[in-house]
Amino acid sequence: MSAKKSPEELKHIFEKYAAKEGDPDQLSKDELKLLIEAELPALLKSSSSLDDLFKELDKNGDGEVSFEEFQVLVKKISQ
Repeated sequence: MSAKKSPEELKHIFEKYAAKEGDPDQLSKDELKLLIEAELPALLKSSSSLDDLFKELDKNGDGEVSFEEFQVLVKKISQ
């Protein structure tokens, strides 16, 4: 996934993985892992761990990552 994708494309990618289980508007840790492995594999090599990344993105501590929280990751990797 490139940071050059439109907001609509990013939303589509997010929804594709979020719809796999549970709430279709939230990414579980497993869904986030699938998304990163498929779309952002280089991120796993550079980040300390998926757990740390998940904690960083889950700003409200609800155990899931919303699209708004996911956008923080997109902005971070696009810099």
